[in-house]
Amino acid sequence: MKDIKRILPGAVISIVLIAAILYFVDFQTMWNSIKNANYTILAGSAVLSFVWMFIRAKVWQTLLRGKPKYMDVLFAEGEGYLLNAFLPFRLGEIGRAFLLSRKSGMSFSEILPTIVIERVVDLVYSAALLLIGLTYVTDSQGSARIGYVIGGVMIAGLVLMYVLARNRQWALDVFHRLSARWHPLQKFGGKFLESFLTGLGVLTDGWLFLRFLFWMTLNWFVAMVAYYIITLAFFPQAQFTWMFFLLGAAAFGGAIPALPGAVGTFEGAISAALTLFTGDQSTSLAVALTARLYNYLNSGVIGGIGLMREGETLSGLYRQLMNLRSKEQTEEQT
Repeated sequence: MKDIKRILPGAVISIVLIAAILYFVDFQTMWNSIKNANYTILAGSAVLSFVWMFIRAKVWQTLLRGKPKYMDVLFAEGEGYLLNAFLPFRLGEIGRAFLLSRKSGMSFSEILPTIVIERVVDLVYSAALLLIGLTYVTDSQGSARIGYVIGGVMIAGLVLMYVLARNRQWALDVFHRLSARWHPLQKFGGKFLESFLTGLGVLTDGWLFLRFLFWMTLNWFVAMVAYYIITLAFFPQAQFTWMFFLLGAAAFGGAIPALPGAVGTFEGAISAALTLFTGDQSTSLAVALTARLYNYLNSGVIGGIGLMREGETLSGLYRQLMNLRSKEQTEEQT
């Protein structure tokens, strides 16, 4: 029942958005857009979707301080995204940490904080892209000023994370002192904060952090180019500047509660963002569905190869991860 209650809010959000898409979209127009798309361009964007995955693995390996082999990180990354596409509770994040721990010599508790910090930095990038993209949606004349504000906020955030990384125990002590009256918050928040602060250890190594930022920035740039090429296949008039808002919206659409794989929220975010620029909701949905297909393609191929190498199945991994999750919950209660 607890699991059903946890799934329910996301399921409701996904179902509502899917219903809205079914109501507003003209499927004949969407189908015509798919038939008339530029498939030569789409083939190029499919290749870029794999390039994105290869760079993403390098981002994670950098956070892991290069301890695991690159191929092990790549396949674990693909397996994690594949799990997220089909399993609830974002089990892919736990899954890739669990799978990598079995073949890298690193412990699960050592790997998990790197995923937390990776996701936090992703959130910073997606927020920055969304805010920059708003200037193109509204045709604002203050784009430069907004850019300075966003840059300042990002720098301030990085400085704050650096201070926290240098004073991890102090930050934990302050949190526990302030949350002493709210035991659920202290229990959940303390665990998350501890993982987050452990992951921030990358900030204390300046050269490592610069390499992490380089690969992360390149990863987001490749994603923007891939989304731009996909969009060009359906909208030849598309501009690269649209991708700031589009990719930022897609990232947030994939992060809010939803059914596995962000079904409904991902498509709704992309189609809504693109409709603001084009006014064509039906063709915008075709772009969103193509982007989802590519997400399934790269994670399915790389993650599928990884699962075959290890003799695993999705159902078998699901049982192992649920057992791991139950064990952690039991340990917390005792």
